[in-house]
Amino acid sequence: MPIVLILILVLTCVVSFIAFSNRKVMDDLILWPPAITRKREYYRLLTYGLIHADGMHLLFNMLTLYFFGRAMAPFYNVLLGGSFGFGVFYLGGLLVSILPTYLKNRHRSDYYSMGASGAVCAVLFGYILLAPWTPILVVVIPMPAIIYAVLYIAYSVYMDRRSQDNVNHSAHLWGAAYGVIFTLVLKPQVLPYFLALLFRRPF
Repeated sequence: MPIVLILILVLTCVVSFIAFSNRKVMDDLILWPPAITRKREYYRLLTYGLIHADGMHLLFNMLTLYFFGRAMAPFYNVLLGGSFGFGVFYLGGLLVSILPTYLKNRHRSDYYSMGASGAVCAVLFGYILLAPWTPILVVVIPMPAIIYAVLYIAYSVYMDRRSQDNVNHSAHLWGAAYGVIFTLVLKPQVLPYFLALLFRRPF
């Protein structure tokens, strides 16, 4: 398994577990708009992805990152010309997925966001470009990756508009968009490859 993926998984798990029982660590790393707008603590635009709300939040993100990161880390390492190319892609996912949220809520002192979901979505949707018909397990239901992508986007748009839960659905959407756009900009050949696979349905 690529070393950069291992480092991301280990660092995120260690910091999250520390933050579960140390409120100061949580407060110092979480995305809190006033800390960025007033105190210029720009590092929070990345460190929010190292902490999670609870064990299930962490487990879901890290399992998804583990399974799809194993496939995508070598791809982005080659694409970016180095062993830490995937790390660059992942950090970009953290930043791009949270920027719209920060800009929208930059004057709110009651807003907080945490979790690596945006960057994880970037990895997942990068994978879907390369293997749209590969079955993935959603809870206990297997379905083609492209079908899951359509359902996931529709659900995230719907929930983002409702704004009735504590999940940052906007970060999921922007992370997914980043994963697709980043991949296509750096390797445009992926688009015709994806379309060829898409119309060559396995059923």
